[in-house]
Amino acid sequence: MHVDRYEFGLIVIDGQTFKNDLLIWPGRIKDNWWRRESHFLQLDDVAEALAAEPQVLVVGMGDPGRMQVDPELAAYLKDVKIDLRAAPTRQACRLINDLAARLRLAAALHVTC
Repeated sequence: MHVDRYEFGLIVIDGQTFKNDLLIWPGRIKDNWWRRESHFLQLDDVAEALAAEPQVLVVGMGDPGRMQVDPELAAYLKDVKIDLRAAPTRQACRLINDLAARLRLAAALHVTC
């Protein structure tokens, strides 16, 4: 997987354009993904991606970084030894490109605020 381009409200992955938030895990990109609480990422929001047993979860927190990770989700990821990398989405896209070739990863990307 490779993020070809990101700008506010738009992301291109492996040549495919998306204009909604994404949940990604090996072999799957779920577009039009949304969370139970808009700017608060919880375990239920990413459970199907975590079922793929990634080594890392990359969270794109939005362009200015408004989306927050629930501390309970962070603690759960630590307990199950999944590395959490949360950053504004532009930086998260760079992380995905850096890590995808060598780690099994999942990503939760908020493409706007």
